[in-house]
Amino acid sequence: MIKIGVLADDFTGATDIASFLVLNGLSTVQLNAVSDDLAAPDVEAVVISHKSRSCPVDEALAQMKKSLQWLLKNGCRQIYFKYCSTFDSSAKGNIGPVTDMLMQELGTDFTVFQPALPVNGRTVFKGYLFVGDVLLSESGMRNHPITPMTDSSLPRLVEMQSKGCCGVIDVYTVRKGVQAVLDKVAELKAAGYSYAVLDAVDEGDLLVEGEAFKDLRLVTGGSGLPIGLARAVREEGSDAAQAMRLGYPQGRKAVVLSGSCSVMTNSQVAAYRKLAATQAVDVDRLMHADAAGRAAYIDEMTAFLAAHLDDEYAPLVYATSDAVTLAAVQEKYGVAASSSTIENFFADLAVKMRDLGVERFIIAGGETSSIVTKALGVAGFYIGAPIAPGVPWVRSINNNLSLTLKSGNFGKEDFFARAQKEFPV
Repeated sequence: MIKIGVLADDFTGATDIASFLVLNGLSTVQLNAVSDDLAAPDVEAVVISHKSRSCPVDEALAQMKKSLQWLLKNGCRQIYFKYCSTFDSSAKGNIGPVTDMLMQELGTDFTVFQPALPVNGRTVFKGYLFVGDVLLSESGMRNHPITPMTDSSLPRLVEMQSKGCCGVIDVYTVRKGVQAVLDKVAELKAAGYSYAVLDAVDEGDLLVEGEAFKDLRLVTGGSGLPIGLARAVREEGSDAAQAMRLGYPQGRKAVVLSGSCSVMTNSQVAAYRKLAATQAVDVDRLMHADAAGRAAYIDEMTAFLAAHLDDEYAPLVYATSDAVTLAAVQEKYGVAASSSTIENFFADLAVKMRDLGVERFIIAGGETSSIVTKALGVAGFYIGAPIAPGVPWVRSINNNLSLTLKSGNFGKEDFFARAQKEFPV
């Protein structure tokens, strides 16, 4: 039986939550798509990745509804809607509309929002989301190019894009235990609330909440709450180590591709440039190139990477830039056009490298990870051991490729090197 079925709103977020489910005792597979004739894998948790975080609302709803129906057809007990720990969304969606649709489809009148991931510095106190020591609205997310987060109040953000009212179950209630949490839920429901934001300052809070909500039909949040949910529903003697072994990276030749422009990825690229052969994407050249010119540029980058495959550290090609440079590019070429062109460049480059025998791909950025994974024909993954919290190595279920798909702000500065040194051939 599928105990937890996760609907993730992006590729790296899907890998993130799958990693925590495995680490906490549930055998897990991540799928990149579902279809009516796809058989459910024999695992306790299935994570389905989507590209729905910043697409039009109707498109997000359609993606999620299709996957929900597949999970229900295969007897899934609990549905978990996974979004980013920084609650990335606009004033109109997509977190709120997707949640409301799922509630309607599941026939439930109450759910919770829990983006906290304390191990990565995401905490919630009195309903306010913190990134490290600052409020969400004072963090680097304030200047996010697609979903700038200028408010830190989760209840306000939820009500801005949802149909119902949102309360808070604060940390003081959580620390009184499971029954106190359930009593607060009953109180909020009696008062007409449809949702509650959960506080969490450390992992102990997540464990209490996991036990409290293990039977709730729909739960929403980041990758932190599944730590508690997995521990609450796992079988006695669950072997997480065995599950992780299925995802151990295979192959020797590797490349690093970075499309993320997050603050942390900028630091990671800067650190890695001191160790490895690196090449920045010439965005102006790419944007002005015709089909022949684009093909020639991809061939040049392929030759650069191929020349360094036997180096101590894998070569890196990156479009990572600081906020000022990124803003200038987007103003000059448009957000959609520049993003699409760069993502497709990475996808085509990855296919070239696969054809040259590369079997390990280290990728930074959610959108980059999504399009590269699809271009490589990967249908799903076995989840392996983490390189950093929420970022595991994964191994394709249908070919001999291993990947790590890193969300922008995850990992420490040495992430790219660590992904190779801690997981040798």
